[in-house]
This record gives sequence, C-alpha cells and structure tokens, in this order.
Amino acid sequence: MHIDSVRRSTRWAAALGTLLLTTLSACGTASSGSAPGHHGPAASTASGSAPAPDPVRLPGVGRRLYARIPAQSRQVVAVYGKGRDSAESEVVLYVRQGGGWHREGGWAAHNGRRGWTLDHHEDDKRSPVGVFTLSAAGGTFADPGSKLPYDHNTYAYASPKEWPKAYQHDFGYVIAIDYNRVPGTPPRDGARPLGAAKGGGIWLHLDHGSGTSACVSMPKSAMETLLRTLDPARHPVVVMGDRADLGA
Repeated sequence: MHIDSVRRSTRWAAALGTLLLTTLSACGTASSGSAPGHHGPAASTASGSAPAPDPVRLPGVGRRLYARIPAQSRQVVAVYGKGRDSAESEVVLYVRQGGGWHREGGWAAHNGRRGWTLDHHEDDKRSPVGVFTLSAAGGTFADPGSKLPYDHNTYAYASPKEWPKAYQHDFGYVIAIDYNRVPGTPPRDGARPLGAAKGGGIWLHLDHGSGTSACVSMPKSAMETLLRTLDPARHPVVVMGDRADLGA
C-alpha cells in the first residue's frame, strides 16, 4: 500500500524517495546479432522468428532503461508488470556474474492497482516506471539478517487498525525504493526532494493479494530473500515497469 494512506490514518511520517536522476553507462555491450549456432558475421534469421537473446542485458529490459543501471551495480530486482493498466507483476532477482546476469529467484507480485506510469503523481495509484537505487530497509518485524541498513520500528511501520486483516502486516518488511526520497535514510524518512506532488513513500513490501497504491508487494519469503541478499557493496537497484515500457 502507498504510505500516504498510512500518514492520513496514523499521522506518522511517510517513507519517501528520490528518483535516480543521472543516466549512467551500462555494464555490458549489445549483442552481436548473430543467430544461435552461427559464428562470425551476423546471419539473417528466418522471417518472423525472434532475435537471439542478448546475454549481456537483462531479459526484457531495453537499451533505454538498461543504460540507466549504474555501472557498479551487481544486483538487480526486476519488476515485470503484466500490462500498463494491470496490478499483476513478477519480481525477479538477478546477480551479475562474469559477462552476464544470473537469475537467483522469481516471485508473483503486485504493483499499483491502476498499473504503471512514466510520470508518477501523488495518489494516481500507479507505480513509477524506471531504475531506482535500493539503499534502506525496515519494518515491524525483527531484522531477518538484512544486509541493507534495517530500521526496526513497530510503531512507524504499523498498518492502521481499521485496515482489513489481510493488510495488517503489509509493512512487516519493507525496502525503500529511492523514488523522490533521500537515499540511505530510513524508509519512513519524510523528505521529498522533488516535491509532494510527485508522490513518494514507494516501497517493496509484503503482499496482501491485490494491487497497491504505488508500491510493489510480494510474499514474505521473497522479501526475506531480498533482505538477506541485497548488499550495499553491490549497489542494488530495482528496474520496474510494465513489459512494454521495460522493453522499449
């Protein structure tokens, strides 16, 4: 759920984020264009056949967004939205190994209940498309062994009591997405560098079975895996959006 709802219900400061503004060079290079099984100059593929997958870039991520992944990043959480207006998505953890990316795990997930947007605003109920750093975590649950700085606070991350039972543990574990927030501060930090109108408080958090206000939600086991795996020394980022915008 979007943390602004929590602010209105509980009056505690929202977790916020800052957009990854600087476009950085990609880690690898583009595919040579050779079809599978061929060597030397690129060979033409049969009409209508799919191009060979690029072993360097992330699956399903086009040049535009891939170029925004910091060169030093060795961990990527990719969120593949089912469609621009869909709340369903898949989260995949990739780790950079040698010249390519290795899939470490994948989970069903949810995003904003109205889908995705390239221009996120407060309360639009859409998740922002883009590349954002992941620099802090927290929640009402005890630290499960997080490598990211973990802010354990049973009050600040508590869901409003009037929320349905299924929503009561949404913020048991959270990882702040650095959209319109100061990276490195606890997820509940209230600063919004781009202004309140651009929204904020967008997190990875526990799933309640349906779309969110802008966050990305997933099973508890997935959050525990991410918390124990994402390492500040490996500069983790999230690459997120609907499949069409991701692949553009």
